[in-house]
Amino acid sequence: MKDKIHPVYKETTIACVCGEVIHTRSTRANIHVDICSKCHPFFTGKQKLIDSAGRVEKFAKRYAGKIRPKSKKEEAVEPVKEEEKKPE
Repeated sequence: MKDKIHPVYKETTIACVCGEVIHTRSTRANIHVDICSKCHPFFTGKQKLIDSAGRVEKFAKRYAGKIRPKSKKEEAVEPVKEEEKKPE
């Protein structure tokens, strides 16, 4: 390996806002994070469920009556139903 091309890998601490301190090694010194595995809702089991049931209704309400007209190209490509076919 070439000399002097690799960063210095040293002991450091990762400090969370909740007070958790993790000792590890990194190329950066003293890392501060907003959330960690001790306080993240996914890991603690206190996850809040977001109400996503109203999203489809909200979308439908917002765009109700705003259906774009078909272009000439789309009308020409429209498939013919079996009932509409003329007998030969």
